[in-house]
Amino acid sequence: MAKDLFHQAVKQALIKDGWTITSDPLIIRIERVKLEIDLAAEKVFAAEKDEQKIAVEIKSFINPSVISDFHNALGQFLNYRLALEMTEPDRILYLAVPIDIFNTFFQERFTQAAISHYALKIIVYKPNTEEIIEWKN
Repeated sequence: MAKDLFHQAVKQALIKDGWTITSDPLIIRIERVKLEIDLAAEKVFAAEKDEQKIAVEIKSFINPSVISDFHNALGQFLNYRLALEMTEPDRILYLAVPIDIFNTFFQERFTQAAISHYALKIIVYKPNTEEIIEWKN
């Protein structure tokens, strides 16, 4: 599977944010079904002595049809979330989205309704500076 255009930028942004990358990609096998989520990361929060585990599916939204990119991203997200529930229920899935798309297409009424309806968790990132701008839960 081809790595997303902004794969390295998101990986670096997570590292800068204190995450340890544990898989690149995270491979999940459920019988004969094999899924590849872009990244897995872990972070230990010293105050609570808690370890948080996440999986991140990175999207660049660079195709001419943003809605088509969104359909693909949403389908992948829902399948990956189900696979994680079956195999690693303590790992939280996030969809990584570039800031320009988040500030435009992701503010549309339809997109907002889909995000709410499907309970998407989103990481907003800035590709050129390799930083995470916002975590949307």
